[in-house]
Amino acid sequence: MKTEVAPNLAITITVEKDGFYEVNGTKIEPSVSMHMLAGASKLRRQLRDTSELIVCPGVYDGLSARIAMELGFKALYMTGAGTTASRLGMADLGLAQLHDMRTNAEMIANLDPYGPPLIADMDTGYGGPLMVSKSVQQYIQAGVAGFHIEDQIQNKRCGHLAGKKVVDIEEYLTRIRAAKLTKDRLHSDIVLIARTDALQQHGYDECIRRLKAARELGADVGLLEGFTSKEQAQQAVDDLAPWPLLLNMVENGAGPVITTQEAQAMGFRIMIFSFASLAPAYLGIRAALQRLKTDGVVGTPDGLGPKKLFEICGLMDSVTIDTEAGGSGFTNGV
Repeated sequence: MKTEVAPNLAITITVEKDGFYEVNGTKIEPSVSMHMLAGASKLRRQLRDTSELIVCPGVYDGLSARIAMELGFKALYMTGAGTTASRLGMADLGLAQLHDMRTNAEMIANLDPYGPPLIADMDTGYGGPLMVSKSVQQYIQAGVAGFHIEDQIQNKRCGHLAGKKVVDIEEYLTRIRAAKLTKDRLHSDIVLIARTDALQQHGYDECIRRLKAARELGADVGLLEGFTSKEQAQQAVDDLAPWPLLLNMVENGAGPVITTQEAQAMGFRIMIFSFASLAPAYLGIRAALQRLKTDGVVGTPDGLGPKKLFEICGLMDSVTIDTEAGGSGFTNGV
């Protein structure tokens, strides 16, 4: 495309397929405000354009997600364990399926379309290549920014329980390949995270072999689940550098406690805290209900009434929408 801007001055702008363009031969990346980007593009830019650790608290419902957003986290993680516990009241034993996970992720991802991007657990992809493809497509349509898919058998369990079994590497790579082909076919920026749970069954070297193979197929990020030591975690970063790795930090789980500062120094790029909301929720709810049982009251602190909780969940945004549209629902306040 050639544009005349003055009698003796011409500027030639060439637009390329990848979104970059050239002005008089100088290649320029389009400048787009971060808050206007879809979650997937936002997460991909955070990985590409910064060196900071992307810290994602694990959230499992709308309230936990709203609290994390209120505190200003730059990304969120929808935990499969938390989704299974909150929606089904069951242990993380592969009982939550695509419908449970996708609908929960869609709700969380769309609480604030301009808010922090959401990474979501996709377990094993819920079946063969066709189901993996369907799962990826539904996550993309739901507004999920990134997902991890693993190599456990379909009858899977939480990554921090004993007795895990994984499929052979060929089947695992079929899942990764199906996911990559689907996101490419749909021209999506969604971040594909290849996870392996092979450490218990096959050892460290097999984990690295699987992650390298997934990287060759185009996975964007790697996740080795269940490190047994900090030294092993550092070794994985070194062995797979410069490929970005995600660290799943589960306190009182199978591995050592690693702080965000330590993970940053090790070279991890993303850190998820799967039980960051679920464990404190259990403690807080149990303590309140125990007091109700023994003392006859819940003991909610002063100032934490219904209005305050509703404000965390977007009450004032709802009031603004109604009022600006000419509604009278909140004429007398709330």
